[in-house]
Amino acid sequence: QVFGLSAVAQVVLGKGNTGQYLSINIAFGIGVTLGIYAAGGVSGAHLNAAITITQWVLGNLSWTRLAAYITGQFLGSFMAAATVFALYYDAIYDYTQGNLTVSGPTATAMIFSTYPAPSVSLQGAFFTEFTATVMLILGVLVIHDEKNNAALKGAQPMLSGMLVLGIGLGMGLNTGYAINPSRDLPPRIFTAMAGWGMDVFTAEHSWWWVPVAAPILGCLAGVFIYKACIDFHNEPDHETENKKEEAGTETS
Repeated sequence: QVFGLSAVAQVVLGKGNTGQYLSINIAFGIGVTLGIYAAGGVSGAHLNAAITITQWVLGNLSWTRLAAYITGQFLGSFMAAATVFALYYDAIYDYTQGNLTVSGPTATAMIFSTYPAPSVSLQGAFFTEFTATVMLILGVLVIHDEKNNAALKGAQPMLSGMLVLGIGLGMGLNTGYAINPSRDLPPRIFTAMAGWGMDVFTAEHSWWWVPVAAPILGCLAGVFIYKACIDFHNEPDHETENKKEEAGTETS
């Protein structure tokens, strides 16, 4: 999260002279990759509350693990926002002249959380977040599904980072591709506390709930699509082995 948010800060505060949209995409991809390498052995790299909630709904997580993982995600994301704020404190105040705003020519709230583009309706923004998260979970399942053509274990974090990069490259215009409640809500709470005020929750027709609800629903829908279109057609390993044994017996 620190990589991504600091990249946004550098692009916004540098007025385009110290990075472009692509640098933000790459930074978030790097952050996801390193996060999965760091937490993969501990929790299976639960970095996204939408995926964690989906795993709980599917019965793969207990209540206690659900609470622990989401608490960890929110604390980590909140601390990332605080770190970037401290890192760019002087630049933020120089850029805004001390007037921290959500909108306007020197708006800086979007450094920390996502806000929809002016031309996008609330429905369009919701659909964007929903669809982008469907693509995220489909990609995650493709990369990790051992019954399918899963990637090599050591390459999975890098491919997951590339997946986030790809979503940013193609689906970031409308909403800034939050695709993760844990990425968006804790920094928004931080900005409310750090000087931007409650405008971070009321702006853009109370937009804040969209990057929380849409990714969760998108994740659930993506799992259903994957199970219906791919997983359902993959036979369990033991059935495949039985058929191989039968084929070998017939050949003999």
